[in-house]
Amino acid sequence: MDSDVRKSVTVLTSSTIAFVTCFMIWMVFAVLGLPIKQQLHLNETEFGLLTAMPVLSGSLIRVPLGIWADRFGGRIVFFLLMLVCVPAVWLLEYAHTYSQFLWIALWLGLVGGSFSVGTPYVAKWFRKERQGLAMGVFGAGNAGAALNKFLAPALIAVYGWQAVPRVYAVILLVITILFWFFSYPEPKAVNAQQPSLKAQLLLMKNPQVLKYSQLYSVVFGGYVGISLWMVSYYVNEYQFALTQAALLAACFSLPGGVLRAFGGWLSDKYGAYKVTWAVMWVCWIAFFLLSYPQTQMSIRTVSGYLNMHIGLNAIVFTVLLFVVGVALAIGKASVFKFISDEFPEDMGTVSGVVGLAGGLGGFLLPIMFGMLVDWTGIRSSSFMLMFGTVCISLIWMHFSLKNQKHQ
Repeated sequence: MDSDVRKSVTVLTSSTIAFVTCFMIWMVFAVLGLPIKQQLHLNETEFGLLTAMPVLSGSLIRVPLGIWADRFGGRIVFFLLMLVCVPAVWLLEYAHTYSQFLWIALWLGLVGGSFSVGTPYVAKWFRKERQGLAMGVFGAGNAGAALNKFLAPALIAVYGWQAVPRVYAVILLVITILFWFFSYPEPKAVNAQQPSLKAQLLLMKNPQVLKYSQLYSVVFGGYVGISLWMVSYYVNEYQFALTQAALLAACFSLPGGVLRAFGGWLSDKYGAYKVTWAVMWVCWIAFFLLSYPQTQMSIRTVSGYLNMHIGLNAIVFTVLLFVVGVALAIGKASVFKFISDEFPEDMGTVSGVVGLAGGLGGFLLPIMFGMLVDWTGIRSSSFMLMFGTVCISLIWMHFSLKNQKHQ
């Protein structure tokens, strides 16, 4: 194995492990939020806001992080970002009021911006025909959401929720140090001529960037929002214990992360448009089925009244959720294949803008899920909302990207 290949593999491996850790911490309130909700007596909307706060800061920081990654190099930006977030994770143990949890959640949520740094950093180590797969492997770090659902419930069950911030802070610090020693400055970004800041900012107005931002707000925003909401959903809808609920919720988060590499390979082979179009149709059907609420019906027949119950049991619900997780994993990779094909020299900036849109979707969805439950009393209303967003995306794709149908 020659030096360049060895370095590219090492960079991809160290960056992916770092991103797994970052994503695990970014999604921490999917599990940790439940004991905090009980402790502070939060309603569904307040709980949704708590789980979403890290997603807000991690999303807003993505654009400047992407710009800095293009200008200064992804390695140094990635390292400093993780280092800055270590104290926030540790301090979470000492929060007592709702406002304190919200402020610390904003701080530790910065770690979620790591995606817009790591994606262009990794991509620059691979040829164009391999970039989809490489970015997919790195993006598989989304599986950190599933890792959180395995690790956090075990820590809470044995040591209490205060142990989670302590353990996670130590893990983040160790991974930060290892990342620095097992990564390299990228071959082009730092030494090549850099675009002006004005040119980078103008990309935010590019119609293509806006189109991909909308698509990513569904595939990534939907993944984040559902990942944050599913543990609570299982607990309240099917009355599972926290550990069981987290395990079942991982059936969505795990394939939604690790199969992103498969989505990258599919996008390299069949093209970003065809793969994304198929993903949207799968999600459209699955969300329609998931959105149907538990219903008790009484039908008048010629021989009297027939009582019927219509609704998804936990097994069917979990299978459908697994299908959605697979589809969203592939969709996250295919949308970024659009970006690597069309913006190879500005991937940091464009991935920051698109990542911002996806992150804002992930921020808004848990809040909207909570508001819908408080307003309607129907827990499956969250999937009704997701069904509507996919309808919009299918229409948007048909008219705005129709010139790419046969590519």
